[in-house]
Amino acid sequence: MATVPCIDAQGVSAIRVLVVEDFEPFRRFLRSKLAENLKLRVIDEASDGLEAVHKAEELQPDLVLLDIGLPKMNGIETCRKLRKLAPESKIIFVTQESSADVVQAALSAGANGYVLKTFAPRDLMAAVDAVVLGEQFGSQEVWGRLG
Repeated sequence: MATVPCIDAQGVSAIRVLVVEDFEPFRRFLRSKLAENLKLRVIDEASDGLEAVHKAEELQPDLVLLDIGLPKMNGIETCRKLRKLAPESKIIFVTQESSADVVQAALSAGANGYVLKTFAPRDLMAAVDAVVLGEQFGSQEVWGRLG
């Protein structure tokens, strides 16, 4: 299925984002943070892993913000499925999970970035910028543990 890019008023293609988070107040925070950057456009939301897989397959977003602790299918498994069904999508985990094992599992599943929710106000936009440019990003509080 071909996707139609989002074009803003100046004719610039926006980065299409799918937000996957089961806690609605944090979803609102993510949307408001993303709205600060005119190059980003939230195209949809999902509140569980299964819904995320279906929406990503249909919409082929440029970027997926993904929690790990999701109902119906955890974020790690969701990420694995997204890699197959939306292979061009960049994936940034935004989660409270900080153990090195979980971070490593997320990266092994195909994540491009990893942001701790506690530090999302500081790290989210830096993560988006890095990942969109093809780099990996991790909150320094977890990145150092991977040594």
